[in-house]
Amino acid sequence: MSLVRLEHDGPLAVLTLDHPPLNLFDHELMGELTDRVDELVAAPPRGILVRAEGRVVSGGVDVGKVFDGLDARIAARMWSRLLTMIHRIEQLPCPTVFAAHALTLTAAFEVSLACDLLVAARSARFGLVERVVGMTPAMGGTQRLAERAGPARARELVMTGALYGAETLERWNVVNRVFDDEGFDEAARAFARDLAEGPTRAMVATKQVVRAYLDGGALSADYAVPRIAGDLSDSDDMRQAVRSFVDRGPGHAAFEGR
Repeated sequence: MSLVRLEHDGPLAVLTLDHPPLNLFDHELMGELTDRVDELVAAPPRGILVRAEGRVVSGGVDVGKVFDGLDARIAARMWSRLLTMIHRIEQLPCPTVFAAHALTLTAAFEVSLACDLLVAARSARFGLVERVVGMTPAMGGTQRLAERAGPARARELVMTGALYGAETLERWNVVNRVFDDEGFDEAARAFARDLAEGPTRAMVATKQVVRAYLDGGALSADYAVPRIAGDLSDSDDMRQAVRSFVDRGPGHAAFEGR
């Protein structure tokens, strides 16, 4: 059976980790996740939800299978490949949501930080606990935490290796939304589906503007906005939405991602 399933729910693609009992990131799971991401890059949907089955999202990396006997040369190649996958997730031309229903450690937490939005169940906990094996996060987690929460919080999470609750990380701007445990999967799917049914190209434009800001500050984003926003005027979605607004008022447009 596949350890990473890719299914489609209308315009929403659902990527599910299913590697019981702990969804550990071993070479097989990481390979399948890379393959599924490649499929999404080749045929982008209008929205993506990343989730997991089981009592935890992930217990982290399978230390014995991945780290035991690893030398510096092989490790550098592995982290380079995995960071390429992280970059491909970030660059997908649609909104991406990671849904954490429970404990989310190391590699899974880093994948969640590559997604546009992170939603969590109230009881979910998160940690970058690589310090227990003398490691530092190598799939982009530290720097992406610094983007969201600031450098001091990023150092705290990584250096302490502590576990943090969803509501704490929401206050720190790492988690976007916290939903109740009961009905969490349905709430996360509804949240992601709403994005997938929206103006896809406009959402991609938003991702591009935010990236321009992160790369070069507000002025850099200002230089990019005229082109990014201007291109939307040629989209079917904007033209149809403007006509719908004029004819019927707001809230009646149906978007098709074109």
